[in-house]
Amino acid sequence: MELLVVVGAVIVVLAVLYHRAQQRELGAADDALAKVARVAEEDVTRFGEELQQLHIETLTTTLDTPMRQDYQQALDCYENAKQLLQGAQVPDDITGVTRALEDGRYAMACVLARQDGEPLPQRRPPCFFNAAHGPAQTDVSWSPPGGVARDVPVCLADAERLAHGAEPATRLVRDGNRMVPWYDGGPAYQPYANGYYGAYALNGLFPAFVLGAMMSGAFFDTGAAAGGGLGDGDFAGGDAGGDAGGDGGFGDGGFGDGGGLDFGGF
Repeated sequence: MELLVVVGAVIVVLAVLYHRAQQRELGAADDALAKVARVAEEDVTRFGEELQQLHIETLTTTLDTPMRQDYQQALDCYENAKQLLQGAQVPDDITGVTRALEDGRYAMACVLARQDGEPLPQRRPPCFFNAAHGPAQTDVSWSPPGGVARDVPVCLADAERLAHGAEPATRLVRDGNRMVPWYDGGPAYQPYANGYYGAYALNGLFPAFVLGAMMSGAFFDTGAAAGGGLGDGDFAGGDAGGDAGGDGGFGDGGFGDGGGLDFGGF
């Protein structure tokens, strides 16, 4: 009888410990989702504001069919990003949000290129310092404080800042009580990075180890310690993209419950 009591007590204790462990895991996952979703929401809102400004600018431009297609694709990506964000249940769901934003920003870059009569931009990784800067247009050698130099893909504005000895306009995220560059944000921001850069890691335009190594801090170690450095050509550009999206009108856009963005119709 005493043995049964002891066994029963042990089972109860183990059940309590297991339940507490599960609660801690759920709490940690909820915290991680809240952290990364907040950053993704900021990116979605910014993209919506930029699309609204683009709409105002294109009111003075005669839109041909390819330009209209690209514009519609950008709007569709924005709507998709909003829906995915609102339905996110776990941190990994944020990858779909930032992937939609990356697609949308490329489509927007195509609209701007067509508007200015320039060649379509190459489909390259987003600017390393801030994906909101759009597709990278060049590579520069850069090193963080105390780190080794790496070739990273950047937008022309950040390339010019670096050339003049200024700091790039880096996307900052919250890590505890401080704001840090997104690549120093820790594992919680891995899904965020995967959406922006993961596809380029898969097709060889962005080193696959970066997405894992940079989140642990190993990205900025010496090349041997990090399993190989980023050499010349690691961020080589791809072929120029084609027309994005399909025919169609322009719908209304908005984010969450905080008012809509009216893009009108043409």
